[in-house]
Parts: sequence; C-alpha cells; structure tokens
Amino acid sequence: MLLPSCLWAQPQNNLKIVFVGDMMLDELPGQYLKKGKDPLINFRTLFNSADITIGNLECVIGIDGKREDKPFTFRAHPRVIPFLKKNFTAISLANNHTLDFGDKTFAKMLDLLEKNKVSFFGGGKNLRAAHEPLIIEKKEKRIAILGYDLFLPRSFEALSDRAGVAWGEDDFIVADIKRAKEFYQADFVIVFPHWGWEHEKAASAEQQRVAHLMIDSGADIVVGGHPHVTQNFETYKNKYIFYSLGNFIFNGFEGIDSTTGWALELDLSQNLAIKWQLHEAKLNRTGIPKNNGVIFTSPK
Repeated sequence: MLLPSCLWAQPQNNLKIVFVGDMMLDELPGQYLKKGKDPLINFRTLFNSADITIGNLECVIGIDGKREDKPFTFRAHPRVIPFLKKNFTAISLANNHTLDFGDKTFAKMLDLLEKNKVSFFGGGKNLRAAHEPLIIEKKEKRIAILGYDLFLPRSFEALSDRAGVAWGEDDFIVADIKRAKEFYQADFVIVFPHWGWEHEKAASAEQQRVAHLMIDSGADIVVGGHPHVTQNFETYKNKYIFYSLGNFIFNGFEGIDSTTGWALELDLSQNLAIKWQLHEAKLNRTGIPKNNGVIFTSPK
C-alpha cells in the first residue's frame, strides 16, 4: 500500500533530501517566472519539508554569448536566479546545455551564481573546480555531491584553462568519489550523472556499468537525468540507483513519457539507512509540473 507523503513519518533527526530532474528556465518556463508565478506551486509542500533540495539546471543563465551550433540551445535570463536561490540547496551544471552560448558566458554564470550565493556542482571555471564535490553539512551529517556529464558535446568539458562541466571519465569518477570520502570525510556521497539516450525508458548497459562503478568506488546513491523520460531504478550492493528522473520543468514535449517526471524524496536516518518515495510530476504545455502524488515507495 502506498502512503501519501503526509503520512510518512520522519524522525526529527532524519535528513530529508528532495531530488528533481531536468529544469529548463528559458522559453515558456522563463516567461512564467517573468510574470512572477511560482513553477513549484504544486510541489510547495514537498519542497518546504525538505532539508536539502537538488535539481539539474538544463540551460545557461546570461544575456550574451554566441549560440553553439547544435539542435537545441537554452539561455535563461538572470531574473531566474532568485527562484533558484529560494528553492534549491544546490543545482547541477553537469549537462549538455550549460555551455550552449560558450565557455565565457558559462563562466559569467558561475560568477552570478557565486555572487547570489546559489550553490552548484558538476561545473567550474577549470578542470579542478568542476570536479570538486559540493559539501553540505546538515543535522550532524556531511553530504558530498558530485555531478558528471556523459552526453555529447564533449567540447563542454572543463579543461585546466577553460570553464566547463565535469566530464564522466571512469578515472575521474573513481578519484573524485574516493577524495570525497577520504579527504572531505563525507558521511554520504551522492552522484548526479547526466547520461543515457534520449527517450529510452530503460537504462543502457553503459549507464549500468558506470552506475555500478560509482557504487563500487564509494557512492551511496546515484540519481540520474537527461533522457527526458523516467527510467528504471535498481538496488546494487544495497545502494539505490535511479537512472533518470525525467523532466521536471521543461516545455516543448507532448508525449506522455516526456511530460511525466519524478521527484525523489529521500529520508536518511542517523545511521544512514535510506527510505524513499517517488512523486509523479505531470508537466503541462508550459512545462510546469503538477504533483500527482506518490507512485513508488522503497521496500520495507
């Protein structure tokens, strides 16, 4: 029996983390925000109850730059920053759209986010910065979050002298997770990859291989995105892998699969035991999600 979120008791010292998938704040969602409307109105209760909220920002923020030669490019106006600051503990920049208007525009976005105290991970002004874990300390727990892009164009990768995203090479993944555990002494490591083939409902063999590598390297949970649809989830070595949460705020899609996403609600106990629930997000024509309630819960 699935229980509504309000009946899912959470001990006071437990940590609640909410993850959502791809958020594109250009086009119709951008116009929605420009009018002063709240894209999270239907998820307000869930977000307000969370200790940590994490999502993938699938666009650059800025007003300049040269559009990259690719099928879709997204650039949100800086007016969206207060929305991110209010609602998200951290956003992932590790995806195939944050450099849609070049590395210099991306670097300016990093400055804007830092100036407005919006935390991010999965991207930076150089290779080392892009691969640094974001550390969040909450309720006597030290949480490390790493983000990786594993979908083209590879030219978005951060280099020693260029801003960009953290590319998901095996060696980097292993070293970064080990560093989060050993150097940063993280109690719990989250990996947030951007991967897989668009519109494929099942994770590929390559996604599974990399996810298992992440867990083998010390990750405690893997939560993915990019395919614009939800994908399967599994348990590997008693750790959870959610291959894709699908779209969360995104216009331009019409099919049922691509207009249905998940919000993952994670309950982390003092001894790091996990319970979770998946809330269904149904996107309207303007890309704004409606909360259809809990559709999956973790096994007892």
